[in-house]
Amino acid sequence: MRTNLSRALLVIAVLLAASAPAFAQGIVRGKVVDAEGKPVEGANILIEATASGRKAETKTDKGGEFLQVGMSSGAYKVTASKDKLTATLNASVGQARPAVLQFRLTATSGLSAEDAKAQAAMAALATSALASLKAGNDDEAIRQFNEIVAKIPTCADCYYNLGVAYGKKQQYAEAEASFLKVTELRPDSGEAFAGLANVYNAQKKYDLAAAAGAKAQSMAGSGGGSAEATYNNGVILFNSQKFAEAKAQFEAAVKIDPNMAMAQYQLGMTALNLGDIPLAVSSLEAYMRIDPTGPKSAEVKTALPALQGMLKK
Repeated sequence: MRTNLSRALLVIAVLLAASAPAFAQGIVRGKVVDAEGKPVEGANILIEATASGRKAETKTDKGGEFLQVGMSSGAYKVTASKDKLTATLNASVGQARPAVLQFRLTATSGLSAEDAKAQAAMAALATSALASLKAGNDDEAIRQFNEIVAKIPTCADCYYNLGVAYGKKQQYAEAEASFLKVTELRPDSGEAFAGLANVYNAQKKYDLAAAAGAKAQSMAGSGGGSAEATYNNGVILFNSQKFAEAKAQFEAAVKIDPNMAMAQYQLGMTALNLGDIPLAVSSLEAYMRIDPTGPKSAEVKTALPALQGMLKK
């Protein structure tokens, strides 16, 4: 009797399960790629129901893919975002088949057509401004970069290039203001402080130049610092006639970059001022090996034989 009863209950359970309607679940799935078509891992996916405001969130996997189940039928707005880049698509979710979406995250993917057009125009203007600066058309570069910052006042690179252009024209007040603006927008910009050091040095404001140069050098990063920032500090100290301190800076610069010709030259000139003839000779010889036709080569060719002769005596 127990066996027969058990079998009967099992049959009933199977019949009930077969006759019960399956609960359908809406699915949203898709993939997120970058501007080059590569999968974007860890992108946030926000799914918002247009009518009810119900939300669901998920993230993409290593393949840039995502899957969200249990969605009610209806219209949804789906947004993919990562690293300040966004893209939004509309989806219609039904119970019969999943909504499949493909996102491409680019600099303009989250913009309206009008905003994307404006951004493209600014990018083109920036490219033209850089070309003008490189070609030595400083006035045109200044006009173009000022046009950009009037619309994008947070463009630190624009202010930096303005500082460079103004400095080339010896408009030091404008150059200083531009580099200072960079330090406001990017307090860790060693390049901006190096620019300030050059501006102050050109005006013989050596204390200010030394302070800005030291700041630039401190921001040069690990691994011994920047040869250029160290060299610039040496020039400032040399111009201040602080030859012992300048020597230390030039020695540090050539240690970082032994092929920095001007650092070798300045080390040689500093050694001359300190009466260190052997160091002067070795440094100037190094300059000639590195840059035999450089801007100081004629001067060094004239002076070097006499200095070498002093060592032989």
